[in-house]
Amino acid sequence: MLRVGELVRHALASFFARDEIEDETLTGAVITVPEVRMTPDLKIANAYVMPLGGDRAEEIVAALNRHHRFIRGRIAPSLDLKFAPDLKFFVDDTFEEASRIDALLRS
Repeated sequence: MLRVGELVRHALASFFARDEIEDETLTGAVITVPEVRMTPDLKIANAYVMPLGGDRAEEIVAALNRHHRFIRGRIAPSLDLKFAPDLKFFVDDTFEEASRIDALLRS
C-alpha cells in the first residue's frame, strides 16, 4: 500500500506541475501533494493536497474532485498497475495541526 501510494503521489505531483487542467479555480495554483493513502485493495487513492500558501484550499479541492476522472486518465499510464485507482482529494491539515501542537508546547 505504501509503495503504490508513493507512486500515485509522484504521478500526481508531476501532473500538477504540468498544469494540464483548464479550470479557472486551478489556474495559477501551485498544488503540493504531501500524502496519498491507499485502501487495502488498492482501488481508491485518498490524496491529501494543499495549495501553496493555503489560500482557497477548499475550492481547489472541490475543483480537483470535479476533474478526478480526467486526472485518473492522465496519470494511469505512468502507474504501471493492473487497475488505476479512483482518486479522492482532501485538504491536508497536518501543517495546521503541527503548528497548533507547536503553539501548545511553547505556552
